[in-house]
Amino acid sequence: MTIEIICAGFGGQGVLTTGLILAQAAYQKGWKLTWYPSYGAEMRGGTANCNVKISDEEIGNPYCSELDILIAMNEPSLDRFEEMMKPGGVLYYNTDMVDAGRSFRPDIVAVPVAASLLAQQVSNPRGANIAVLGAVAKKEEMFTREELEQAMCGFFEKKGKGKFNDKNRAAYNAGYQAV
Repeated sequence: MTIEIICAGFGGQGVLTTGLILAQAAYQKGWKLTWYPSYGAEMRGGTANCNVKISDEEIGNPYCSELDILIAMNEPSLDRFEEMMKPGGVLYYNTDMVDAGRSFRPDIVAVPVAASLLAQQVSNPRGANIAVLGAVAKKEEMFTREELEQAMCGFFEKKGKGKFNDKNRAAYNAGYQAV
């Protein structure tokens, strides 16, 4: 089993954090993983993405070229990475940052998540990425709801931001319930 994931969006949308949380969850399950970030010099407001590769065997190359999962927090991310998806791959996209009339490849599964709106509704406006993680937890079988939530909380606690876990849990649960 090897799962290739790209998390992409504008700098400041938490896409690198999203990838790190997925990597943490994989690590906690004893899987092998790589996390490979890429971001422009602009940082906040520029583009950012990360490759996350999860496997039960050794990983030779950290770069993802045939995506099983794409988490796209904005339209430019869709433009850049949609073509890299495998047939049958799952696209999670933030409907608040993507044109409502946009069409997607017919051979992938597109999961709309009103991530920015959900995060605002739970008083965590910077938690849109966490809302998408909740959607991933519900739709994907690689992690249970509890495993991914535990990885998220552990990630923020290690960074000294554990006090925000209640708001993050709220955003996570909102995303989980929304799909």
